[in-house]
Amino acid sequence: MPSAEPGAFEHGIGRVTGPLPHFEALGEEVVHRGWAIALTRARFADPSGERFERDIVRHPGAVAVVAVTDGSAVVLAHQYRPAIDRWILEIPAGTCDVAEEADEVTARRELAEEVGYGAATLTLLTRCVITPGFCDEYTAIYLATGLTPVPTDRQGVEERYMQVVEVPLDGFDALVDDGTIIDASTILGVGLARRRLDDAR
Repeated sequence: MPSAEPGAFEHGIGRVTGPLPHFEALGEEVVHRGWAIALTRARFADPSGERFERDIVRHPGAVAVVAVTDGSAVVLAHQYRPAIDRWILEIPAGTCDVAEEADEVTARRELAEEVGYGAATLTLLTRCVITPGFCDEYTAIYLATGLTPVPTDRQGVEERYMQVVEVPLDGFDALVDDGTIIDASTILGVGLARRRLDDAR
C-alpha cells in the first residue's frame, strides 16, 4: 500500500517546509468481514496525543480499464450498482480478489470478462484513491488500445445483465455534464487517457 513519509513531497505553490504533524495508528479490530472487504474500528493518536477512533473499510484494491477503440470511442459497461440503486455507465473494473495476481493481469482479465476485448497495449495511467475518508482501496487505472474481440465471461448477478456501450471520446464530456456518467474512476480515467493519447499524436 503506498504511503507518504512526513515532508516527503512538495506542493506546487505552498511548499512543505518541514515535517508534517505525526498521527499514530494504534491498532484496530475487525467488526465485519465480507467476501472481499472488512470493516474495522481503528484507533489513532493525533499529534497532541489525543486518541480517536474511525470506522475503516479495508479493501484488497481494484483495477479499471479505459479501453479505446480504433474509432476513438471508449468502451463502457452499463450496469446496475446495488449500493446506489441505479444503473451507471463506467469503464470495465474489478476487485483484485485473486491472490498474488499482478494488477495488469487482473486488468486484462476484467476487460475480457466484462466487455469482451483483449488489448495489444495496456498502459498504467494512475493509481488513485477514491474514498480515502473511510476506505483504503487503491485503484490502478489503465489505458487499453489495439483492441480485439474475445469471449466474455461475466461473473455475478449484475454482470449477467450488463450492456456494453461505446461512447465517442468527443461526446464523453456531454455525458458527464448532464449527469449520465457519474463514476469517478471513469471520469478521471478517460481524462487521463485523452491526455496520453493526445501526447502520443
